Amino acid sequence: QVRLDESGGGLVQAGGSLRLSCAASGRSFSTNAMGWFRQAPGNEREFVASIAWSGRLQYYADSVKGRFTISRDNAKNTVYLQMNSLKPEDTAVYYCAAETRNYNTGSGFKADYWGQGTQVTVSS
Repeated sequence: QVRLDESGGGLVQAGGSLRLSCAASGRSFSTNAMGWFRQAPGNEREFVASIAWSGRLQYYADSVKGRFTISRDNAKNTVYLQMNSLKPEDTAVYYCAAETRNYNTGSGFKADYWGQGTQVTVSS
C-alpha cells in the first residue's frame, strides 16, 4: 500500500518558519516528480510547489516564490517544504503529492497519490 505521510505542521507566528516533511512508503518515487498543495477553509486545493524526479528543477506558485523551498532526498524517499517568512494567508492544510509519470520535470504536475495533510497555522 502506497502512503505519503506528512509531518512538521503546527502553529507559528507571522514571519516565522516551518519545515514540512513527506515520507513515502510502499513504492519508490525516485523517478517521479513530487509536490505540495494546500487548502484553506472555504477554498479549493491549490498548487504550492513541485520538484523534478532528479531534484534539479523546482516550480512554485507566485504566492510563495522567494519564501518557500522544495527539496527531496531520493535515498530516503522523502520530499521537504521549507517555509520562511510565513504570513497569515499561508494558513492551510498542506498536502504532499506524487506523480506516477516517470522522469517528469514537475512542470504541469498532476498528482496520482496524496497524503492525509498537515495543518499549518500562522498567527498575526
